[in-house]
This record gives sequence, C-alpha cells and structure tokens, in this order.
Amino acid sequence: MILGIDTSLGSAVAVVEPDGVIRSQIESPDPRGHAEVIGSLIERALAEASVSPSDITHVAAGMGPGPFTGLRVGIAAARAFALGRGVPVVPVVSHDAVALELLLHTALTADWGSPDGADDAFAVVTDARRREFAYTLYRGIDDDGLPVRVAEPALMPRDDLDAALATAHAARRDAERIPAAMLALAAARALAAGRTAGPAEALYLRSPDVTLPHAPKRVIS
Repeated sequence: MILGIDTSLGSAVAVVEPDGVIRSQIESPDPRGHAEVIGSLIERALAEASVSPSDITHVAAGMGPGPFTGLRVGIAAARAFALGRGVPVVPVVSHDAVALELLLHTALTADWGSPDGADDAFAVVTDARRREFAYTLYRGIDDDGLPVRVAEPALMPRDDLDAALATAHAARRDAERIPAAMLALAAARALAAGRTAGPAEALYLRSPDVTLPHAPKRVIS
C-alpha cells in the first residue's frame, strides 16, 4: 500500500494499492498553506482508504520541480511519515505523475493517431512564478509503464516557452495540479521494475531567496 504526497503545486495525498487501484485521493488547490493542510490531508486520505498508518508499506514523495518553500513541506511530510513507520521513501518527479495520467487517458481513449497520441512528444508545464514556467519533455511510455523523459525538468521564461516547444515539436500540456494517485502509481511501477523513479534531492530549479550570510561584519568599539 503506497501513500503518495506532493506539494509542488497545491497539496495532494493519495493511497494506492500496488496494482494501481486508487483507494483515496485528497487535494487542496491552494498554492500556499501547504504546512497548514498536509497533516489533515494525510489523515483524511488514510480514513477514506479505510487503512491505518501500519498498512502503508512505501511513501511516494513528489520531488518537484516546484517552489522551494512549498515543495519541501511535502518532502518533509513524506520522510517524517516514512521514518515513523520504518518504511522506504520512493522519490518521484512530480511532472511524471501528470505525464502518466495523460498517457493513461490516451491509452483508454485509444487515440493513438491523434496529435495527442502516446508516441508524440509533449511537455508537462507548471507555473514556476516570477514569469517562468517549469517544464519536462516526454515521449511515450516504456515497457515498465512509466513515462519516458526526453529531457529533465528545466525553467524557461514565459515568453520563450512556446517557441522552444515548437522547435522541439512538443505539444504543450499545462498542469494546475499534481495527481498524487499517479505519483503513487509511478512509484509502484518503479518498485516492480527495480528502478529509481526520481532524484533523492528536491528539484527546486532555482536557489531559495534566503541565503546564508557572508563573513560577519566588523564591529568597531
């Protein structure tokens, strides 16, 4: 039983069985206030799934890309829950969850020959604020059932993104939410294949605003 947690956009928590059955999925679209809601979302997701913390065997953590403050809340919550239960954390690129949802929808509708077909390149795009977008390029799904990343997550000025995607012949797919159930499913498929689904460290893509001070100033008495 996998608990998925992501706070790279809003806040999202889900409980998914290893075979992909979604037991629960709870979301808050607020791009702020992650720390205030994440605990209650986890509690509600477990209750809706009719499971207890002891039933969870893995925790899937959305590693971004995302803003520094919001993203680290979900990662910290995932690591704290896993530490308390003594279970592994499975890091997953947050955009992979969106890509997997898009690809599964394409497969269900059998729309393979359309511009949105599973073999066509596309980019998952999320708002990175400060007039920038975070985006990841994908093309299809591999034999393990995971989205194939053509390029790793990157930042792009808003005014330049469409031209860059046109050059890459990639369709643009804007996301306003990260489906925690797909995050957990990606983790389940990676575990089944013996693969690593995401990086061990968060994909902030830009440095935090607050930095360590330089050498202390001289004080003249």
